[in-house]
Amino acid sequence: MPIAFAFGEFARAQGANVLGELPAHVEAFVTERVERHHARTGSTRVMAKEIRGPVEQLLSVVLSDFESTGRAHHAQPFADDAPGFFDYLVEERGLRPASVNGYRFHLDRFEAYLSRIGVATIAELSPAILSAFVVERASTGLSKSTVGSAAGVLRVFLRYVHRQGVLTIDLSDSVGWPQVYRLSSIPRSISWADVNRVLEGVERRSESGRRDYAILLLLVTYGLRAREIAALTLDDIDWKRERLAIPERKAGHSTAFPLSVVVGEALLDYLRQGRPSTTDRHVFFRAAAPRRPIGAAAVSSLARAHLLKAGVDVPRPGSHTLRHSAVQRLVDADFDLKTIGDFVGHRSARSTEVYAKVAVEALREVALGDGEEVLR
Repeated sequence: MPIAFAFGEFARAQGANVLGELPAHVEAFVTERVERHHARTGSTRVMAKEIRGPVEQLLSVVLSDFESTGRAHHAQPFADDAPGFFDYLVEERGLRPASVNGYRFHLDRFEAYLSRIGVATIAELSPAILSAFVVERASTGLSKSTVGSAAGVLRVFLRYVHRQGVLTIDLSDSVGWPQVYRLSSIPRSISWADVNRVLEGVERRSESGRRDYAILLLLVTYGLRAREIAALTLDDIDWKRERLAIPERKAGHSTAFPLSVVVGEALLDYLRQGRPSTTDRHVFFRAAAPRRPIGAAAVSSLARAHLLKAGVDVPRPGSHTLRHSAVQRLVDADFDLKTIGDFVGHRSARSTEVYAKVAVEALREVALGDGEEVLR
């Protein structure tokens, strides 16, 4: 509030008389405040974003057409040595934005690692450096699959810079990764009693509670992914035909579900008493200003918060916990794996095979001696 008040006084002194004139004075105010702080304390710890953030958040509330600058955008990793790499990922490999962001995430870490150990250019890379990076990533507590993803990204990047002549030797084969065996893990689902406990713990009298309840129901009823929920629009809900459309799933296809009565009532409750009045067609929005559509990370975060609040003990709680619980319910109801895979939007039947490990009743029959009949 002190920063917002100071900005108002600053803009008025600069001649601003109406709200619409405020955005033109943001940069000058930020510069003035940073310089004043530095002159007074000799410190540079107060960053411009710490001043710009509250100001832009205020303007997002009072001006409907204001667009904030958002978080500072860092340059793409290795922009000097391999400027065309991310264009290559999109144009030649055809990767989706989410996959490209995954490459950026891992390469950011690799670039920071090289800077920390004093490697200035890609040309200085060696198998020992690459191995040390992978070992360090594995020692930070990351899962084997995440370390494997980092190694895979590194391999693609190394093949690209060799093709472009930045590296004289293709070092991609020198990058190893931890062995991850198919079907070695069990999906982190929870019991239906725990699901009900999570739902019962939602405070549905608040705007955020109504939103969270509707999102949790979508997760446990349809097994949607966080990004699929974040992308939902009002046009995807067909109230007349009682259908819910998921237009673009991870596998590239679309799905239309019957709209459950319980889910429909929860959505109506949120739309009438929780969703802000806006021309944006997205269904779910932030509960606090600025009132923008929520992202996939927010969906997973709120799911995690409600799981922890309910005291549910599960590894890596989040939206996928409830997605796995929806699949587990289908397995327990004796649906075949092909039907389950189509329902939750798996690209390949191989993705659904892991749920065969939690077909408890069938496995019990095998253990009791009727295995040949069950497997037939």
